[in-house]
Amino acid sequence: MPVNKRKIVNDPVYGFITIDHPLVFDIIQHPFYQRLRRIHQMAFAFLVYPGAMHSRFHHSLGAYHLMSLALQELKNKGVAITSTEETAAKIAILLHDIGHGPFSHALENTIVEGVSHEELSRLLIEELNKEFGGQLTPVIDIFNDEYPRKFLHQLVSSQLDVDRMDYLNRDSFYTGVHEGVIGYDRIIKMLTVKDGELMVESKGIHSVEKFIIARRLMYWQVYLHKTVLSAENMLIKILTRAKELALAGEQLFASPALSFFMYKKVTKDDFRLHPDYLQQFCLLDDYDILGAIKVWASCSDKVLSTLCQWLINRHLFTVELSTRPFDRDKVALLKEKSRLELQVSEKELSYFVFTDTASDSAYNINDEKINILFKDGTVKDISSVDNALINNTLAIPIKKFYICYPKYYR
Repeated sequence: MPVNKRKIVNDPVYGFITIDHPLVFDIIQHPFYQRLRRIHQMAFAFLVYPGAMHSRFHHSLGAYHLMSLALQELKNKGVAITSTEETAAKIAILLHDIGHGPFSHALENTIVEGVSHEELSRLLIEELNKEFGGQLTPVIDIFNDEYPRKFLHQLVSSQLDVDRMDYLNRDSFYTGVHEGVIGYDRIIKMLTVKDGELMVESKGIHSVEKFIIARRLMYWQVYLHKTVLSAENMLIKILTRAKELALAGEQLFASPALSFFMYKKVTKDDFRLHPDYLQQFCLLDDYDILGAIKVWASCSDKVLSTLCQWLINRHLFTVELSTRPFDRDKVALLKEKSRLELQVSEKELSYFVFTDTASDSAYNINDEKINILFKDGTVKDISSVDNALINNTLAIPIKKFYICYPKYYR
């Protein structure tokens, strides 16, 4: 059999990305990974930012590229990294999002119950390890933070990982929101390792602060934009209603893969006990959901058809944000108006008027720290350095309450 040769991918954000290992190439070619081409990175954010059409495939390749740069920088600074460790870390970041379902987080709360994309990623990596004859064992150890050299896991998952570096940079590029642009190249140049842990040289403090500021701004300007919240909540309500009808015996149009999960309750244990569940999951992508929504817009159930028509035609819920819970009288008034306008039952009103919360912690001081290494060898968490910007402002979590209700045109 011919050996896979060195490949390059032309990425609009970073330029050429090099794939220089046969195992990496084979994983990218695998159907599990190719599925990520058919899953939007930012779900329905394109309804607000029309350019945000990039996929999880784009993001994973970008994170792989940044991992390659970071590992090379650390090796240049004398950090001993074996070829096995280097390949394993690259594959770990390449596969970190492989468990995402259609439109990302919406599936975790609806069609599949209580199973996070992280858990599904872990199961899929284990499945790939079987197919590749155990070659991914060190990948699993790094992914699960069980590898003795902690900095390799920190590059994959921490408060300053290459995953966050890429999605901030890439999402700002495709949305045109410049507040998300970060100095990823300088941050990578400032990375170092001390006592087996990832750190940033003191010269990089301001670049890291800018990174954390960018994350805060992107959350409230893009990821938690009220119109994005509206569309994603509408999708969740659509899938919830469809599953409710399916479990009650209603025959709804669905692709074979979507039907597999619609007509049964699926839990985390099911994925572990039944390998075919993972195979079915990997047949699901955004097209299954969008195709179903187009058909459901004409179904006999008023709740489902109305929600689907509204989402297709961008007739989205109105969303109001508040720093405190909404007054009960206001919620009751909106419910009554919606009940009269839509002619639905009290039980069905929960699909059209509801409250929830959105929160963001740009830097969590109780989580794994971003450590700064000073020239004299001392180490400080970025929130405790002199005149720390992060300690004073960005380490404070922000929580907002929101209410969704139908938009009426008269």
